[in-house]
Amino acid sequence: MAAPIKLNEVLKVTAMGIKQEAISFANCTMESEKFITVREQNGEAVTIHLVDLMNPQKTEKRPITADAALMNPVAKILALKSANALQIFNIELKSKMKATNMSEPVVYWKWINEKCMALVTASCVYHWSMEGSTEPVKVFDRLPGMANCQIINYRADSGEKWCVLVGISAGAGGQVQGSMQLYSKEKGQSQSIEGHAAAFSQFMCQGAGANSTLFCFANKGATLKVHILEVVKGTASAPAFQKRAVDIQVPADAANDFPVAMQISDKYGMIFLITKFGYLYVLDVETGTQIFMNRVSAETIFTTCINKVSGGVLGINRLGQVMHIQVDEANIVKHIQGTLGNIDLAMKVAARAKLPGAEQLYSASFDQMLRTGDLNGAAEMAARSPNGVLRTPNTINKFKQAAQANPGQNPLLIYFSKILEDSTLNAVESIELARPVIQQGKQQLLQKWFDEGKLECSEDLGDLVKQVDATLALKMYNKANAYAKVIACFVETQQYDKILTYAQRVGYNPEWTAILQNMVVLNPEGAVQLAQLLVNQEGGSKVDVAAVADLFLQRNMLQQTTAFLLAALKDNKPEEGPLQTKLLEINLRNNAAQVAEAIIANGQMTHYDRPLIGSLCEQRGLFQRALEHYTELKDLKRVIVHANQMQPDFLLEWFGSLDTEWAVQLLKEMLKDMRQNLQICVQIATKYSEFLTPATLIGMFEEYKSMEGLFYYLGAIVNFSQDENVHYKYIVACTKVGMMKNDFKELERITRESQYYPPVKVKDYLKSEAKLADPRPLINVCDKHDMVEELTAYLYSKSMVKFIEVYVQKVNPNRTPQVVGALIDAGCQEDQIRTLVMSVRGMCPVEPLVAACQKRNRLRFLLPWLEARFEEGVQDAALHNALAMIYIDTNQNPEKFLQGNQYFDPKVVGAYCEKRDPHLAFIVYSNAPGGTCDDEAIKVTNENKLYKAQAKFLVDRQDVDLWAKVLTDENPHKRELVDQVVSTALPQCKNGDAVATAVKAFMQANLPNELIELLEKIVLRPDSEFANNKSLQNLLLITACQVAAQGGLQEAHRGRVMEYINRLDKFDGPDIATLCVSDGLFEEAFVIYKKCDDKKGAIEVLLEHIKDLDRAKDYANACNLDEVWSSLAMAQLDNNHIADAIESFVKSKDPSEYQRVIQCAQDQDQYQPLITFLKMARQKDFGTQEARGEIDTAMLMAFARTNQMAELEEFVSSPNIANVEEVGERCAEMGMFEAARMLFSSISKHDKLASCLVRLKKFADAVEAARKANFTRTWKEVLVACVKAEEFRLAQMCGLNLMIIPDEIEDLMKVYERRGYFEQLIQMMESGLGADMGGNSAGIFTELAILYAKYKESKLMDHLKLYFSRMNIPRVIRECERHEHWQALCFLHVANDEADNAALVMMNHAAEAWEHVQFKDILSRCANPENLYKAVTFYVSEHPLDLTDLLVHLSKKEGVLDHSRVVVLMKKRLPLIKVYLETVQPADMKSVNEALNGIYIEEEDFEKLATSVTTYTNFDQLELAGNLQRHELLEMRRVAGMLYNKNKRYQQALELAKKDKLYKDAMQTAQTSQDPELVEELLRFFVEVEAKECFAACLFTCYEYVKADVVMELAWRNNILDYAMPYLIQVTRAYTSKVDTLVHESDKKKEEAKKEQEAAEQQAGMGMGPDMGMAGGPLMLTMGGGGGYGQDAYSQMGMGGGMGGMGMGGMGGMGGMGMGGYGGSLY
Repeated sequence: MAAPIKLNEVLKVTAMGIKQEAISFANCTMESEKFITVREQNGEAVTIHLVDLMNPQKTEKRPITADAALMNPVAKILALKSANALQIFNIELKSKMKATNMSEPVVYWKWINEKCMALVTASCVYHWSMEGSTEPVKVFDRLPGMANCQIINYRADSGEKWCVLVGISAGAGGQVQGSMQLYSKEKGQSQSIEGHAAAFSQFMCQGAGANSTLFCFANKGATLKVHILEVVKGTASAPAFQKRAVDIQVPADAANDFPVAMQISDKYGMIFLITKFGYLYVLDVETGTQIFMNRVSAETIFTTCINKVSGGVLGINRLGQVMHIQVDEANIVKHIQGTLGNIDLAMKVAARAKLPGAEQLYSASFDQMLRTGDLNGAAEMAARSPNGVLRTPNTINKFKQAAQANPGQNPLLIYFSKILEDSTLNAVESIELARPVIQQGKQQLLQKWFDEGKLECSEDLGDLVKQVDATLALKMYNKANAYAKVIACFVETQQYDKILTYAQRVGYNPEWTAILQNMVVLNPEGAVQLAQLLVNQEGGSKVDVAAVADLFLQRNMLQQTTAFLLAALKDNKPEEGPLQTKLLEINLRNNAAQVAEAIIANGQMTHYDRPLIGSLCEQRGLFQRALEHYTELKDLKRVIVHANQMQPDFLLEWFGSLDTEWAVQLLKEMLKDMRQNLQICVQIATKYSEFLTPATLIGMFEEYKSMEGLFYYLGAIVNFSQDENVHYKYIVACTKVGMMKNDFKELERITRESQYYPPVKVKDYLKSEAKLADPRPLINVCDKHDMVEELTAYLYSKSMVKFIEVYVQKVNPNRTPQVVGALIDAGCQEDQIRTLVMSVRGMCPVEPLVAACQKRNRLRFLLPWLEARFEEGVQDAALHNALAMIYIDTNQNPEKFLQGNQYFDPKVVGAYCEKRDPHLAFIVYSNAPGGTCDDEAIKVTNENKLYKAQAKFLVDRQDVDLWAKVLTDENPHKRELVDQVVSTALPQCKNGDAVATAVKAFMQANLPNELIELLEKIVLRPDSEFANNKSLQNLLLITACQVAAQGGLQEAHRGRVMEYINRLDKFDGPDIATLCVSDGLFEEAFVIYKKCDDKKGAIEVLLEHIKDLDRAKDYANACNLDEVWSSLAMAQLDNNHIADAIESFVKSKDPSEYQRVIQCAQDQDQYQPLITFLKMARQKDFGTQEARGEIDTAMLMAFARTNQMAELEEFVSSPNIANVEEVGERCAEMGMFEAARMLFSSISKHDKLASCLVRLKKFADAVEAARKANFTRTWKEVLVACVKAEEFRLAQMCGLNLMIIPDEIEDLMKVYERRGYFEQLIQMMESGLGADMGGNSAGIFTELAILYAKYKESKLMDHLKLYFSRMNIPRVIRECERHEHWQALCFLHVANDEADNAALVMMNHAAEAWEHVQFKDILSRCANPENLYKAVTFYVSEHPLDLTDLLVHLSKKEGVLDHSRVVVLMKKRLPLIKVYLETVQPADMKSVNEALNGIYIEEEDFEKLATSVTTYTNFDQLELAGNLQRHELLEMRRVAGMLYNKNKRYQQALELAKKDKLYKDAMQTAQTSQDPELVEELLRFFVEVEAKECFAACLFTCYEYVKADVVMELAWRNNILDYAMPYLIQVTRAYTSKVDTLVHESDKKKEEAKKEQEAAEQQAGMGMGPDMGMAGGPLMLTMGGGGGYGQDAYSQMGMGGGMGGMGMGGMGGMGGMGMGGYGGSLY
């Protein structure tokens, strides 16, 4: 049987990159199933790992400085503790929530729930709430007995009323003693208890209505004991919880074990107790019964928590394994029932957690209680049954039957009350409860239960409730999703607004049209609203729009129809055209033209019949709408005549929809009545000018000779048109209209502002045709289009000089130059022109005027005007240019003007001077501001050979770019210029900046020789001001060095560099030396360094550039400086002169290059000289710790390579910081294993020592070293070596240490298997079973099983049976399958809960694996039903005699077999499974019934067939009856008659009975049918066949359905009155009894009426007084009437006169007997 507890590894904390050392009680915490917090410290750095158990990939890593961290059990809230400071952070919000400082250190802390944290100090316990800003609150003081305890846990119950503090301490004899302090908040008292682990539980005790708080704790004394007691009672009236103290059975090897954790699963009501040795004990919290025990971890589990999701326990052990322990719901009840044999506990656990496995137990107990009359117990059990297994209709029927047996009680109500206490009723139960409640008129209880959610609503329940409460029924329909019923209720209650909302919400689509038909009668407006909502739904209309519209129209609801159609047709779909037409038509034809107008104006419908609607609109006078809808020109012309009745805005818009031709024709039609329509025509033409084209419209207006219309039309578009013709026509129209109105303002404006008229054409029109007296329009045209000269000539010729003056003075003074030029050309006098120009003064532009006069060689007459402007301070360059030109031409001291004036343009004036005087031109160019004419100055001096002036000009200018232009090789005048610069310009210059600029220019021009010549004159001359100039000396040397390096020095200058170095002393020595080195002048550089006393630079030149080591060594000897020797040593080292380099390093006492020296010496095997260097370095105590370590390491290597073992041993034993391990590894790599052994031994590096010992063949020593190292890799290496050497004893020692590691056992086995040592491998594995297997016990058992499967089959089954629960079963399964161990494979499948695979193995390998009893048990646990049917086929072919037993066994568990499928499989062998079919027939399945009935027919067993068809009805009864009707056996045909009766085919049953002369059956059939006609037919049949006795019997049997007249007729006609007489007597007796009953009831009513009347009379004062007779006598006279006895007291009851003859007044209705006062029958 499978274990009741499941154990699996969730993850391994170390796999998340967390070190093993951090997995401890102090650093690793887990408060819930959500997070693990691990604090890891690497040196000074502290890191916290937040492992998300739900998604380990989201693990966060954060640096912290705190001492401890604790994650909230629910949210991402982190608590940090550092010394006495505590802080709480919300990680998701990245904010600090709370902080506090404790007065004393916190020794233990824990979240007791998601909102509160417990803080334990050395003296007190505090609770710190997360809500508000509260500080920690002291709860209680620690007892003195807890002072020396290490606190390991703190727990509080859910209400925080009880708390317990748990600690441990060292006891006597090395035992771990547990101490607990239990504290009650309400009492404020503490109690000391001995115990190691404790927890609180919320448990529902028997008979309680609320949870009790249980306190559980475990103590390890002489025995391990668990105590359970109740500290808070749930319900005061409930029975007290029985205190438990249970001894726990512990394994023999766990005598010193003690509890470390206790967790209680409230979901299952179970205690999970975990001990230090990793044992798990599971106990029932109510009874304390031990359910399970097993070792779940080889390492101590130091922290645990409840998994609230699964109800299991999470724990972490020291290896970092996070293990999940949970209840196996499928097997726990079976385990308690089977393994423990505790039926009562099994039922309690199943009920408590609603677990499977106890269904049959509950069913049997329930039936037993019913049989014994324990109705309360049976109701309680049925109501609390797990997963509601007993809450079925069958149970309800049983309670109903029990009610009949117990009249004084109502078991069904008891049952329902038990359910309602803490659960809800299902659908069937709700209906069954509602029936009696409604019958008793207590429907308010139904409302209460509904509000509390106790009822499961259904349509049937709603139907039942609707009879008494429609509102509640509506709620039930809604909750039961009875959509049609809900909508019907809405309609009935006129809640129309809720109908569609509800239908949409639930996704229901009813027959809306029928609903609307009902609504339109009750609430037309509501129907319209609903219809509008229905047609405007997403996805389309829910109703037929046309049908709904007709529905409204049939009731003459025009307004509602319109409203509905407007809502329905708002989407304007093409297919809705007929409906749109219908909507408009009904409004237009029914005097609702305004509505139609509004609909059309709205524009939301466009698909209706437009011609039809247009015609109707025209008939109703809606001419605008008619125009919109007509499409024929003739119709439009007919309607457009009514344009004056239309809105202008409409016409403007409408014309936009026409094409050009139709629009023009309609405009012409309108212009025929120009008086009425000119204005609107102009508006239309204006708006659609671009569409109709201006040319067409202009032609149209001209055709109708409407110049005014043309004027207004063009005036509206001219400002927006760029058409020349439009502007020209408008000017013409303006001219003509202006002539008519004598107003030319618009003409003047358009000529002034327009940009698009044809100027020449307009000018010619205005000059020739217009003949205007005012030339302003012409002036506008000519001024605007630059025809001023022609205008001036025209005006001058027309003697309009005054207009010329006004034009230049006021209109456009800028045109004065053109006017002046035209006047000069026209021969006007100079004085008159001068006067005109002077009148304009400064408004005239200077440059055009000067140009115009200069062009005509008349510049000088402008001198007065120019000088006047000069005096005014005008700075116009043209003005000053003109004055300069005039002064130059007139020779009026031009040099003074040119040098003193800064406003003329030097380029213009200079160019003017070049042809007249080059000197004046040079003056102009050289004085140009900003050097703008430098190029012109250079050019004029070159052309006129003014080199000296040019040289001086360049030196003074100090412009490097200008120098570059003249010193280029393309300049043919360069040589003459350079000569002048060198000879005169620079020697005469005293400005250092000018000299520097010139030198720089020479350098940039690459003129080194000229530069050297220049510098020599400046620097080397003793009388030069620049002789001691440091920069110039540097420049001279730099230039000489560069030229020398390039080989460009002249012959005369060769060797001058060294001369310059010797003569000059102000230059920068180091910089010049560096330059010499870069230019290859190494000797010069060496001289400079010596001159500067820079010995290091000098030696570097010798070493790096001259590369003369001997000369360098001599220089080093001469200097004898450490740095010089060091440089020399480096050079020697670079040239691989190792010995010389080491000698130089020793002389320099410089070990700084120790790494290179060591590397080079080792590369060239120069270890002996290296030792000298290293000793020097060690004596100097050089460098950092790392450097000294490298030196010591190299020393070790040198001793090892030179085989100086004594020195090596001495060095190792002396103080050193060498990396001995590294040297040892290198020695091992080089095969120097003895040296490596010595080194590894000195540092206790046992793993590598073992490797060396293996190579030295010292296997025993190697095993000992491996034991000390205890590394997996080392064990493997030694193991392989021992196996190769066949040292199996030593190899086994290695293997025992490897096999406990899960990842290594596979490689371990390969070492043996590859070499064929199978027996030795098995022996080693077997020996490992008795040893400490650590955390790999499963792996060892698994691998040993695999080995048995491969090499020793005889031991396989025994091993599997003993240890299957401790091995990896899937792996063993694969190996057994590979090696065909079928019996073992079957056993493993069963053990692994793989019943399906086990069954398949048994069937496929029956010869070895099949066993009937075991196979039955396996099949009952199969999850795949297909295997059951394969088993049926298997048994049919292999073991047919056991098939029935198998099927009966399987059928005992409900739902396992599909009996119909079994019938199909066994269709041809059904008799073989007859017993099975009879067993399952109570399920009343059609296929089973038909199969059994077929078997009974085949066996002619009519008794069982009759029983079957009577008891079970689920089959085709008519078909069976039809088959039996033709059966040769009479009894079979009787069964057919029974079936016909059951299906109310009485006629067929009767005919069959008559045919077989089964008259008794025939009479029973007639009686059952309750059909008088059928009874009469049977009577006539008996008369026909002369069965007189049957006739009499039939009358008796069918007495209620026989008509007396028919019987009398048949008896009289067939002379059988004697046989009918008993029936007639009975009829007479029946009628007599009925009459007697009626008479008795009548008399009773009379008595009651008389008593009521007497009582009424007494109340009215009609009683007799003492002195009076009949006090009420006179009143009785008024009640009389009639003769005879009519005046007595009875007359008031209607029994007055008229009793002639017999006086039977009360028997009214009997003809001829007289009618008395009875107005009617007593009936």
